[in-house]
Parts: sequence; structure tokens; C-alpha cells
Amino acid sequence: MERVSVYVDGFNFYYGLRRMKAVDGDWKRFYWIDFVKFFDHFKINGQIVEKVYYFTTPPLNIMKRNRQKMLFLANSLINGARFEVIEGKFFEKTLTCPVCHSRYATPEEKRTDVNICARMMRDCAFDNADTLILVSADSDLVPPLELIRRDYPAKKIRVFFPPKGFSNDLNNFMRGKVLKLQKHKIKFSNSIMPDAVAKDGKTYSIPPKWKLG
Repeated sequence: MERVSVYVDGFNFYYGLRRMKAVDGDWKRFYWIDFVKFFDHFKINGQIVEKVYYFTTPPLNIMKRNRQKMLFLANSLINGARFEVIEGKFFEKTLTCPVCHSRYATPEEKRTDVNICARMMRDCAFDNADTLILVSADSDLVPPLELIRRDYPAKKIRVFFPPKGFSNDLNNFMRGKVLKLQKHKIKFSNSIMPDAVAKDGKTYSIPPKWKLG
């Protein structure tokens, strides 16, 4: 059995869905998906999706953070150890206004790229996966892929671009053999979780803001 691990750049993925929603409001339904079930739709004969890693940073806004938490709790309840969230952090960054030249602080998300790189390299070193699927359009992730291709030639690499996402560098690295998730609306639709996910006496419900209508 060919073991597959998926590494989801959460910011790329979520904001890709938001950009699609701006074009087609139906995409709002896909905020509430079962990630393991979704990526199961892309496996081929002889493959098993053993792990989906979701890399993100908890939003500073408490309402947004609570909605994200419900999504992750529901996915963990359904999938157990097959789903894992790996968190980065927000750090304060000082910028200068180009008009008034005053300085101000703004949060900047950090560690996601490094966390993805570290987990992919670890899974190769410990032989935890045969195929690695990167879900991102961030060209900063080309170097670790180059290392994996060089140092672990037996490992297969696939790149999925999040909705509305594209990277020339990643596309060139893969010689154009990338998958664009925005072309797979049916797979998104088939991966939507019930409004209330219940198991082992626990229930997690879709945030009201994410419901259509």
C-alpha cells in the first residue's frame, strides 16, 4: 500500500476559498469540509491517505478563531490521528506609512513555511510516507521540494494549487504537472460535513456565519 501524506498551507487554502466565494457564493459551503475525505478523492489505486497536516496560525480575532477551532475539532473527531493541525504564530511587524510617514504595528504570520518544510523532511527521514502532496502556491517551498527530490529520490511529490492560487516557480519545478483544486468543485461538494458532527458523546456544529442563506 502506498502511503500518502498531505501538507496543507492553511492560509493559501482558506483565502483561496474566500476568493472563489467572491466569484461564486456557493463556495462558502466548502469552509466546512472533512479534509481527509476531500483528499481521499484524489488517491489512486493502491494508495491510502494516512495523514493530512493543516498548517495555520490561530486568528487574532476571537470570533474567527472560534470558527476555525470548530472546524478543526470536527475534523479531529471524525478522523482522529489522520488529521493534525500544526500552528505558527503572529509576530508584530512595524511599517511606515508612505503618505504621512508615521510608523505603525501590524501582525505578520510566521513559521508556516518552516513548519511545512520541517514536517515534510521529517516524514522523509523517518519513512512515514511514500507520496507527499503539498497544497500551496508559495514559491518559498520550492527549496525543500528540491532537497527531497535530490536526497529521497524514491519519494513521490505532488503539488496541488489551492483555489485561485498559482506559482510559476512551483509549476516549473513540477514541469507543469500540478493539480488546480478550483477545477474540482464536485470533490469539495462531496466532502462537506454534516452541520452537526457527533461522535463519542461530543458534538461540533458549523458556525452560523458559514451557513448559506
